[in-house]
Amino acid sequence: MPNKEDAELQLLRLLSNTPLQVRPTFLRLDSHLYKHTTEDYLQKYYRSFSAVKDRCFDGLIITGAPVETMPFEAVDYWDELVELMDWANQHVTAVLHLCWSAQAGLYHHYGIQKHPLPSKLSGVYSHQTIYREEPLTRGFNDVFHAPHSRYTGILKEEVQRHRELDILAESDVAGIYLIHDRERHRLFVTGHPEYSRATLANEYTRDLAKGIHPAVPVRYFPNDQPAGISLFQWKAHANLLFANLLNY
Repeated sequence: MPNKEDAELQLLRLLSNTPLQVRPTFLRLDSHLYKHTTEDYLQKYYRSFSAVKDRCFDGLIITGAPVETMPFEAVDYWDELVELMDWANQHVTAVLHLCWSAQAGLYHHYGIQKHPLPSKLSGVYSHQTIYREEPLTRGFNDVFHAPHSRYTGILKEEVQRHRELDILAESDVAGIYLIHDRERHRLFVTGHPEYSRATLANEYTRDLAKGIHPAVPVRYFPNDQPAGISLFQWKAHANLLFANLLNY
């Protein structure tokens, strides 16, 4: 994520909502020059991927990145990211892919392509739980909300060609939301359950300042007018998803 401090806090809040003791290690990729984070901050709080290759972990979270309109192979750290994903097969119990990382993981492991959307998908969308008996969706409502913020998506029919993958939840508008492999090693989340209440508003303001002329995020501002922020509609679902990931 470009704003690492906000992303770290969002994830730590979700990971701490459990009686289990969680000790996070923040990783950086050796092959990437980080433009939005100082080197001092990275040196203080992050470990390089090369420094942890001989260790094993219970979980790995690979976050999104603002590179989704680029071909995967054109991303400057793609080769190292592939190495990380392959390393996780033997060194990590479960891997959580968020947003662009979900597309990257599905592409690398299964050859599933991403596709450009007509316009940016941004807002809070309703989703339906498909498999309620799975540990990851235990306790989910039949319908729940989750935020999305992306320019690309994946096609349901391409996912369904892979019998080793199950679609756990989806949206009529935003498409597939949760996918996991039947060995429960990889979980792909196409949205942003970790977002805080104000994240979509901050992104909207940022894009306005850049002259992108973004559409107002759907079902996010009161009456869809960008003044104030509506109810925090996805917090309970996000906490439950991460609790299930840690517990099961």
